[in-house]
Amino acid sequence: MTTSPAPEEPPLHPERPAGPDPYAVLRNRDYLLYLIGRLISVFGQQMAVVAVGWELYDRTGTALALGLVGLVQMVPMLLFTLPAGHVADNHDRRQIVLFCTGAMTLAGLGLTWVSATHAPVGWIYLLLFLAGVARTFQWPASAAFLPQLVPRQLFSRAVAWNSSSFHLSCVVGPAVGGAVLAWTHRPAVVYLCFSLAHLICFLLMTAIRPRPLRHPPEPLTFPSLLTGFRFIFSQRVLLGVITLDLFAVLLGGATALLPIFARDILHAGPDGLGLLQAAMPLGAVLCALILAHRPPLQHAGRTMLLAVAVFGLATIGFGLSQWFWCSWLLLLICGAADNVSIVVRHTLVQLLTPDEKRGRVSAVNSLFIGTSNELGGFRAGTVAHWCGPALGHSIATGAIASVVLGGIGTLLSVLAVAFIWPEVRRYGRLDT
Repeated sequence: MTTSPAPEEPPLHPERPAGPDPYAVLRNRDYLLYLIGRLISVFGQQMAVVAVGWELYDRTGTALALGLVGLVQMVPMLLFTLPAGHVADNHDRRQIVLFCTGAMTLAGLGLTWVSATHAPVGWIYLLLFLAGVARTFQWPASAAFLPQLVPRQLFSRAVAWNSSSFHLSCVVGPAVGGAVLAWTHRPAVVYLCFSLAHLICFLLMTAIRPRPLRHPPEPLTFPSLLTGFRFIFSQRVLLGVITLDLFAVLLGGATALLPIFARDILHAGPDGLGLLQAAMPLGAVLCALILAHRPPLQHAGRTMLLAVAVFGLATIGFGLSQWFWCSWLLLLICGAADNVSIVVRHTLVQLLTPDEKRGRVSAVNSLFIGTSNELGGFRAGTVAHWCGPALGHSIATGAIASVVLGGIGTLLSVLAVAFIWPEVRRYGRLDT
């Protein structure tokens, strides 16, 4: 998107950045395997996003069908995130990642069968739900796994390269997925690539030998499940940045409606959809590479607020644009601005959390952001579905209204967070 004494905790207040060489962490064998495996698996996921959106809209012709994708993937997060965090803190994190990656491989094969046989679309939603369960358990385990792979002086660099690799996959994956879909006209081929990508990731993860954990396991109790919530709510800066990111994604996300924009507003085919899907990740990659090669942010809180405001303005511009390349450029700006928020949030979550709580805190973080991502897709699809006909216009008009209103809501959320959590706007260097 890391035999001997337990690994040291990342310092709460390090005196200086992790080191001048941004490539040192890439010489760590285990981290490199982790990074490549993650890059390939996300690549496959992003290919499948294009195919799922295109197939559902092609077979149903409704924006609500696209919004339901977000809802189906949100439900597993609500049901299983807290147990997933507990499992990540009390069991072998590498084994959890392996099991979930294998489950994603099987889900891809199931989608291949459904699409090839033209089975009812309900099967697509069921398989997306099962894949969502696997991803819910994988996220906290994978995030908490990272500090087991790299020493603390390289951790911030590992976070930056993680972000770069994740977004690089998001750039290439949709473009390749759209090209394969345009060439074959068979979503099943894309789903098969999704399954193969996770199989490769599985094989790479088996070669990793992480440093073992040394903290004693905790029994599964209700207070233990709530540890992540208690920790986040005790950290006002952390709570503020997570809240800001949550509402920005919930209100400002337009990706669920990209099939409508590609086909009915910008008049592009599946290859155009792939380019639109790739625009935000490309902006994020460019931003992540810049952040990886520069000193830590000097005014992280203020920069994050400004970045989210730019995200909201660019979202409004995208909703109003009728020209393909203007829309693509605005999505690129959205991706770059959003990545600033991602880097600030993820770095704070990992550096401020002790290892014995890291899985549960990462689970709560993924719950906040993941559910807002999926619920944001449901919100966008639902508003588009009702708004257009209610105004006496088409679904395309409803999609435009949905995106513009979401961008306005994002700007309001920036003002609200800056007022409620002044600690966020006053927060200084990211490494202190």
